[in-house]
Amino acid sequence: MDGIIFDVDGTLWDPTETVLESWTQAIIENSDLKVDINSPKLRGLFGKTMDEIYNELFPFLSKEEQKRLGSLCYEYENQLLEKKPGILYDGVQEVLYTLSKKLPLFIVSNCQSGYIEIFLKTTGLIDVVKAHLCFGDTLTSKGQTILRLMKENGLKDVVYVGDTRGDYLACQEAGIPFIFAEYGFGDVPEAKEHIKRISDLLKQNFMGVSV
Repeated sequence: MDGIIFDVDGTLWDPTETVLESWTQAIIENSDLKVDINSPKLRGLFGKTMDEIYNELFPFLSKEEQKRLGSLCYEYENQLLEKKPGILYDGVQEVLYTLSKKLPLFIVSNCQSGYIEIFLKTTGLIDVVKAHLCFGDTLTSKGQTILRLMKENGLKDVVYVGDTRGDYLACQEAGIPFIFAEYGFGDVPEAKEHIKRISDLLKQNFMGVSV
């Protein structure tokens, strides 16, 4: 194995309340729409591409207006996350630091540009993750974004850790193994490998890493 790739939301942290606050503010200040989002609804959207989220939140708007308002939601989100970061799951810092001493770690997410940088900065993990890519950078499917990150970093044998069926399907597209984080936002009955907590990664034989 030459690397582990992680998802962010629902896998490494939970940003739901900050995202809800920032999106609500963006919608109120930049439209006449009634705010119709809540924490459960947001958790169901995490992991989808930005375009998919725009369409689900604002199906009655034109594509141009969806993008305008959605982009403002993400702009507000990035700004607020600097002050109110998401909640890091127990053990994430310790586990990633331990794993990073054995092999390189990466992140691929369907988030907007700048989001992963804020995550790494606010959690103190900026020196632990070697490289990252997101939908905002590539504007392609998560599977293709994974393949691009692998190509750019010379990776041949990796696993992906995520929490949604979209993550599983991305791994199918990229042809790499998937590890399902059961504690996250999604349900992936097809997953063959599971972890109940992030620290379980230190116990998995399939990783072939002595920690």
